[in-house]
Amino acid sequence: MLGPMTEELHKLEAQRRANREAVLALSLSPYGGRVDGIITTREAKALHSDEADRVVAERGKEPGFVDPRAVATVAGRVMLARDNGKLIWFQVRDADDVIQVAVSQRECAAPGFDLAKLTDLGDVLVVTGRVMKTRTGEVTIWASAVRPAAKSLIPPPEKHSGLQDVELRYRQRYVDMWANPETLEVFRLRSRIVTRLREFLNGRGYMEVETPMLQTLAGGAAARPFVTHMNALDIDLFMRIAPELYLKRLLVGGLRRVYEINRNFRNEGLDKRHNPEFTMLEAYDAFGDVETVMELTESAIRDAAAAVRGATRPGETGDVVLPFGELSINYSRPFARVTYGELFRRAWGFDMHDAARARDALKALRPGLAAAIDATDPWLVVNELFEEKGESLLDPAVPTFITDYPAAISPLTRAKPADPALADRADLFIAGMEVAPHYTELNDPDVQEARFREQLRGLDAEKNAEENTFRTMDHDFIRALKVGMPPAGGMGLGIDRLVMLLTDQRTIRDVVLFPMMRPQ
Repeated sequence: MLGPMTEELHKLEAQRRANREAVLALSLSPYGGRVDGIITTREAKALHSDEADRVVAERGKEPGFVDPRAVATVAGRVMLARDNGKLIWFQVRDADDVIQVAVSQRECAAPGFDLAKLTDLGDVLVVTGRVMKTRTGEVTIWASAVRPAAKSLIPPPEKHSGLQDVELRYRQRYVDMWANPETLEVFRLRSRIVTRLREFLNGRGYMEVETPMLQTLAGGAAARPFVTHMNALDIDLFMRIAPELYLKRLLVGGLRRVYEINRNFRNEGLDKRHNPEFTMLEAYDAFGDVETVMELTESAIRDAAAAVRGATRPGETGDVVLPFGELSINYSRPFARVTYGELFRRAWGFDMHDAARARDALKALRPGLAAAIDATDPWLVVNELFEEKGESLLDPAVPTFITDYPAAISPLTRAKPADPALADRADLFIAGMEVAPHYTELNDPDVQEARFREQLRGLDAEKNAEENTFRTMDHDFIRALKVGMPPAGGMGLGIDRLVMLLTDQRTIRDVVLFPMMRPQ
């Protein structure tokens, strides 16, 4: 039995279906066909800009001059309709803007006026006509022809409130995008940011490459992978958790600077900053180090922020301050730096090398896990304490690199020559989010193999089966290092989080077109 809301929707859809049949009776296809010569609503409005009006006024009487406003064709979705009998007014929206359309029985060729009478909110129309200004100054297309392009059988969201239900916005992004123009603008900016990053890297001599999404080993990061099966070879495969080890193989092969912008997949949690599939930029600079890729990231982010502010050329920055909630983040100033050890000392009041005090502090936080803490590598204890308090000491409004991480928690990173207990690593934080790690890459095959084995040591196949799925020994990668990989700097930039920051969006779902949702 239909409930009141379902029954009402059913009646509204029935009426729209009846209008569709009436359109067919006019010998028109409700779902349209090819149309050439369409301009955007923004371009149509620009035909009556002050500059365009001046040109027409000056050249209008020249022999052979054709007023570009004489005939224009736009296409879009009907957002507002007002039927005054012999004159129908529409607001038509496309991806760029909204424009007013007037359909007069006297001026619009049949069957266009009849089609206008049968048009419902949400229908997609193609309109051709003169571009004029009303007495109130609003640019309007006075239709000489109206053609159908797509019939909407489902009523749109209420005009003033739009599509406000957050879950529905994510599930029905196709409605969200035309009901809420600000959504479309976020994804337009996302495209601009990614394009600008590519232009920036290409300008620095980096070569864009593609590496496997399906991998026989889940490597390059410590994360839980998605597992699938390839029938042809009867083997299990993993959706990649990171492209790192393949990109490093390309350095072995002789490429100097490489990058990839693509998806990674991690079978872990969902929250405001995590989606199981996400977009990463990874770049490697042969004969560079952690400092060269830190500079690369800082400059690339500054350039992308400038693009959001409207800069048109790479390197054109100026003073760029963008909002993120209540924060004002200045991307023009040099990014700050602080060491891991300094933050740890400020957070806990003792040196991170003091393993005994670190264990005692973690036991106080996790009193039921004392035995497990005693059996844990002391650096892992230190890192858990650091993540508890250290990162939160950063000023969220100041982009900051945390440097000199413990080597024990950075297995793919070269140790600092002056202190082998520390890694040549720096992680960039902005607004409380980790945005990009940076490394001087480890390229000694013997040390790398020892690091891999250290990670695997002590894992019990039965008790820690889940851990074993993301701690692997990649023998082919060790073989590649034995062939010889030049010293290099490497970085990974989270595109989704960067877009969140530069477009002032609070959740990753607002910058991913189709975020992961629990099935209805």
